Amino acid sequence: MIRVEQLSKTYGDVRAVREVSFAVERGELFGLIGPDGAGKTSLIRILTTLLRADSGTATVGGYDVVTDYRAIRNTVGYMPGRFSLYQDLSIEENLHFFATLFGTTVRENYAVIRPIYEQIEPFKKRRAGQLSGGMKQKLALCCALVHQPTVLFLDEPTTGVDVVSRKEFWDMLGLLKSQGMTILVSTPYMDEASLCDRIALIQEGKILSVDTPAAIPGQYRGILLAVRADEIYALLKDLRALPWLKSCYAFGESIHCTVGQPADAARLREALTGHSNLEVKEIPASIEDCFIQLMNP
Repeated sequence: MIRVEQLSKTYGDVRAVREVSFAVERGELFGLIGPDGAGKTSLIRILTTLLRADSGTATVGGYDVVTDYRAIRNTVGYMPGRFSLYQDLSIEENLHFFATLFGTTVRENYAVIRPIYEQIEPFKKRRAGQLSGGMKQKLALCCALVHQPTVLFLDEPTTGVDVVSRKEFWDMLGLLKSQGMTILVSTPYMDEASLCDRIALIQEGKILSVDTPAAIPGQYRGILLAVRADEIYALLKDLRALPWLKSCYAFGESIHCTVGQPADAARLREALTGHSNLEVKEIPASIEDCFIQLMNP
């Protein structure tokens, strides 16, 4: 459904997208996972024909992003990272406006947006600028779907909204996927990666890995240990002084360290005997651990 081959984009001295290649199959929920500045927005803007790549090729639904841009714009839905609807128009006015842009009506395609629109319909006369973050999110999704697109692009749709709204939004994406829609979503949140069928980890414009969320942790090299003690800062300082550790970084309330063999756990305990309430245990790697390792090979 989406094919990307060696796409690159540069802004002055900044290489935003670096020879990116991946494919998204029909009906798949595909995630672009990476921090701010990783190149996610530039890549989505290229695929939605809002930005032209410097090199490489890409197709969406069989249409080339350069030569067939009109066809792509008529067949995809796009929800940008920033709320971009008309804030002085009401919910229903925004929805009717975007339907008209695509030569259709809300009534004609109501079945597509109904499960989402019903959640905000009681406030349909309220201006978009007066909506909460979660309601703005749902309205923007309705406007992206009102013309029945075959592919949906979502650029960091849950950034800045509360936890409940994030869950509700991903529930809506699951419903759309069950109806056969192809979805490409970008997010900086590692916990949302597990909600996708497949993910691409991206940093500094480069794809680091593409696989299922379940398979990514299996790519972790070495043995991962979670280390805790009373004085976490002093613990981190002492750990970083050990030259035989492959990696060492703070992770929540513990410090994650990578070693080469199981016996290194005992070696680590011996090196940290001066710390009170020391705890060292082997843990499975998470997607975030893999991402950190891929960033620092």
